[in-house]
Amino acid sequence: MADKLPETKDMPAEGEFAALMEASLAERGGEISVGDRITGPVIAVTDTTIVVDTGTKLDGVADKAEFLDETGALTIAEGETVTLYVVSLRGDEVVLSKALSGQGGAEALRAAFEAGLPVEGKVTASRKGGFDVEIVHRRAFCPVSQIDVAFTENPESHVGQTYSFAITTFERDGKNIVVSRRKLQEQERAESELRFLESVSPGDVIPGVVARFAAFGAFVEVAPGLEGLVHLSELAWSRCDKAEDAVALGQAVTVKVLSFDRDKKGRPRISLSIKQAGPDPWDSVGEHFAVGDKVEGKVVRLADFGAFVEIAPGIEGLIHVSELSHTRRVAKPGDVVSVGEAVTVAIKDIDLAKRRISLSLKEAAGDPWEKVPETFAIDSTVEGVVENRQQYGLFVNLAPGVTGLLPASKLRDALEPAAYDKVKPGDTVSVIVSEIDAEKRKITLGPVGGTKEREIRDGGGKRERERESDDWKRYVKKEKASQAASGGFGLLGDKLQEAMARKKK
Repeated sequence: MADKLPETKDMPAEGEFAALMEASLAERGGEISVGDRITGPVIAVTDTTIVVDTGTKLDGVADKAEFLDETGALTIAEGETVTLYVVSLRGDEVVLSKALSGQGGAEALRAAFEAGLPVEGKVTASRKGGFDVEIVHRRAFCPVSQIDVAFTENPESHVGQTYSFAITTFERDGKNIVVSRRKLQEQERAESELRFLESVSPGDVIPGVVARFAAFGAFVEVAPGLEGLVHLSELAWSRCDKAEDAVALGQAVTVKVLSFDRDKKGRPRISLSIKQAGPDPWDSVGEHFAVGDKVEGKVVRLADFGAFVEIAPGIEGLIHVSELSHTRRVAKPGDVVSVGEAVTVAIKDIDLAKRRISLSLKEAAGDPWEKVPETFAIDSTVEGVVENRQQYGLFVNLAPGVTGLLPASKLRDALEPAAYDKVKPGDTVSVIVSEIDAEKRKITLGPVGGTKEREIRDGGGKRERERESDDWKRYVKKEKASQAASGGFGLLGDKLQEAMARKKK
């Protein structure tokens, strides 16, 4: 029996020594094993390697070539965080890699299978039910359902691509190898989800990258393998019919986290907003717009009661159907404007509390009634186009936006009623301007040729009724002249004398 070493004040006891050795190994990286997934910051970049902090006393090293793009440029920098796998332990060195690649043979693949280490493979062909994948100079099979977490619509899009795979089946010394890319994606997403839940809450504003489009919005990757949905209504303050109108694939965006829950299958469901990550344009409406302003805008949608016009990104106003035109009676907005049309509008009212702006197209164009007293003189004869006939008169358009009424009472007493009896909408007629009330936007018209009874104003302002028109006076004057020429009987006497003479014969 060997003599027991004497204990000294400076030497620990045997049990303490074993504990210290175990702790030392743990500090140096004894808890790290091949196949472990390591996430840590890059602490140095050398000519050939990337040095990563593994969270232990031992740093990890990875081949720098794995982090070069197609042009040879380095895709990572000191301080950035990377996630790699432990592919081997050599003494005090921890070798890291994105996946097992290159040489190794069947034994290396078996070790990767047993350790759960990803392997790098190239999809070489698409065949029934899946894909052929070349891994370390051996052929493996990847089922179509395992090539991606998303549904594969076009299998050929994966052919020629190089991915990392997990080996799910390794049999007959490598003659039957089945791999899955989806398994790694789900693992990555689960880890991202966990980190996301620990660090992000609803209301937070975070960076993301547009990953893909859908009919109802765009999916944005907010963490490796973890996506959230930005609905169409949340893409921008302006309206958009499809996501491609607001963002582009691969575009870096800032999003606000609206909510986080899970679907019926337990998968994460993250709701995001791009527009809410920035300022609300309504907060500055009062600084940029005022009642009475004339502004440019674009018609974005039509309704039965009017047209909505965007006058700034996210700021829409309504042109009521009654504000669309001075020159015509509008039955529906589409008769005057169309979606996408650029228009100039006047701001009639702003209600910031209700987020409403009232607009007018006709006010921006100018009021045609402002110059009516200058354009149309009382008792002047003008031409107009018949708009419609009602029981109380004939409406005649005299100029764009200016319509007068020829009352039914004046039509009945017209000396030349035939000129107005058969006119129809669209016909041109001549009328006399009788009265103008610009304030009430009314013009009263009269028939050309006069009426059987009309009012005459003399120089002193007195009014008298004249029951015969000028034409009637001319007729009476002609009748008297005829009487004088025939001995006082007039035209009727002449006719009687002729009749009596024929009877005597």
